[in-house]
Amino acid sequence: MPQFLFARRVFCFLTMSVLFSFCAVLHAQNSSAPDPAPAPSSAPSSANVPAPPKQDESAKQDAAKATNAQQPSENSELVSQESPATFKVRVNLVLVRVVVRDDKGKVVPNLRREDFQLFDNRKPQAITYFSVETPESQALKSAPAVADNDETGATPKELDAAAKNLPQRFVAVLFDDVHMSMQDTTAVRDAATRLFGALVPSDRVAMFSASGQFQLKFTADHELLAKSLYSIVPHPTSGNAGFHECPDVQYYQADLIQNKNDSQALAVAAEDAVQCAFNGDESRISEAIVMAQSAAGRSLASGDQETEYAYRHIEDAMRQLSAMPGQRVMVFVSPGFIPSTLWSETSALIDRANHAGIVVNTIDARGLYTPDLLGDIADPPRDSARTGGFKVSYRVQAQSAQNQVLGQLADGTGGTFFHNRNDLDEGLRQAVAAPPLSYLLGFSPQNLKVDGHFHGLKVSLASKQKYSIQARNGYYAPKTIPNPVEAAKQEIREAIFSQEELHDVPVDVQTQFFKKDATSARLSVLTHFDLKGIHFRKLEGRNADVLTIATAIFDDNGNFVTGGEKTVQMRLLDTTYNRLSRSGLTLKSSYDVRPGSYMVRLVVRDGEGSQMAARNGAVVIPN
Repeated sequence: MPQFLFARRVFCFLTMSVLFSFCAVLHAQNSSAPDPAPAPSSAPSSANVPAPPKQDESAKQDAAKATNAQQPSENSELVSQESPATFKVRVNLVLVRVVVRDDKGKVVPNLRREDFQLFDNRKPQAITYFSVETPESQALKSAPAVADNDETGATPKELDAAAKNLPQRFVAVLFDDVHMSMQDTTAVRDAATRLFGALVPSDRVAMFSASGQFQLKFTADHELLAKSLYSIVPHPTSGNAGFHECPDVQYYQADLIQNKNDSQALAVAAEDAVQCAFNGDESRISEAIVMAQSAAGRSLASGDQETEYAYRHIEDAMRQLSAMPGQRVMVFVSPGFIPSTLWSETSALIDRANHAGIVVNTIDARGLYTPDLLGDIADPPRDSARTGGFKVSYRVQAQSAQNQVLGQLADGTGGTFFHNRNDLDEGLRQAVAAPPLSYLLGFSPQNLKVDGHFHGLKVSLASKQKYSIQARNGYYAPKTIPNPVEAAKQEIREAIFSQEELHDVPVDVQTQFFKKDATSARLSVLTHFDLKGIHFRKLEGRNADVLTIATAIFDDNGNFVTGGEKTVQMRLLDTTYNRLSRSGLTLKSSYDVRPGSYMVRLVVRDGEGSQMAARNGAVVIPN
């Protein structure tokens, strides 16, 4: 299994607020060491998660030292503590998810590692990791929950059903109500009501608006999603609908005048001022030019404000999506807009999405359209005969230029841009649907410079077949050499909010619960280690290593509920190591929860071998 995903290394700063809560829960609920515990004799067998083998008495005594030893001592063999010891830094691995489609838009199956070519800044790379992924292969595995009292745990059938319904993919649909017209929003609402057929039980959808006037948190309630669509209406920030300045300079023309020093655009605006302000008196042209420049400045400032406003709420939607534990997709529905001098803001959004592993699919809310020569029919322009032709040209150019930002957001994040089509509902359906098959390619960059620079990625097929390839377009090198301890912490944090399973360390997971009453329960997560698969080093005649065990519990909408993190320092004598190598070691961590369905995410990091294990599980505690 691959080393952990390098491309999400800066994800942690997006989720710090969640992680501070995570650590607070750790201190309050897990102030003692994880409880070493043998597997209960009543544990049902599971094809997905084998029951930990029974430990002999000597192994139990060795494991019990982890509970009693809170402070390191010279003779301690197992010490649990809050602060981690020194870690080795893992080798960076960049993962690239690829979807290949034929000329009919169908996903191409049965491709192999040797069919792909991967380039980093145009230099070919050796693909060291390859897997084929489908929704079925990514499905959560159920973890058997054994009741500690007279309560009955969920049946295997109930567990499987719960696992299928727990969230695995999060879709944030963002409607650009700042730039959409009423005609756009009507068409989008009508099409969006039919998109929920593309969702599966493990999908969670949230809705956002670029104006910030509307937001719906992640949910699987399709009826609530459909009702919420009626909240999507135009919210332009300028508030100038129906009002025309003299001269009337639209944003595209204002950008030409102010930022590109286009003399023709200025002359057209000045002629407009002569006609509307001075009744055609050409002798007043100097005054008209001043008026034109002033109007262009106001129009540009207003347009930039709308763009900035939209960007900030796109950024906020990305931040919330980044904190969800699973695959992340953003669908941006917009008629497009002109960033003018704000292209750096667009680039920053693409950077943020790539760092957080978010694929952005964009949809032109106008659908299949022809250039609107007369402008908005509800707010028609008032052009003079002498400038009307030029103004029409600017409107057509502006309508074409609006697409550029949508194309860049999609291309820059490995998404798809749906435009120039009359099936808006099909575009929405495809945008929110998970591809039936994708390929995951991985490589380790050689001689990577610590400079924070962007590295362009390109994926192609060795056969040169004319298939379309959807993949991320790059990653960022680290800006500094990471502190080994901080790097280890960051890897664990990132892994907690992912759903990718890692198998570097041999770990099995099982759960127990104890119902205190009808509204509360104690959920225990048992982690069983096979020590033969863990790297130790000899230190003063002992077998030394450090294990970090992090656990997170998420509810059925992907919200973080509780969790904790512990480190266990092992300094095992050879006799102890031999015994535990035969029996393994089981540690237990417990958390207070309410009855319900939960996703358990367990991450283990081995300090000496820099290896990681990550497991998912579905747990049902009956009401």
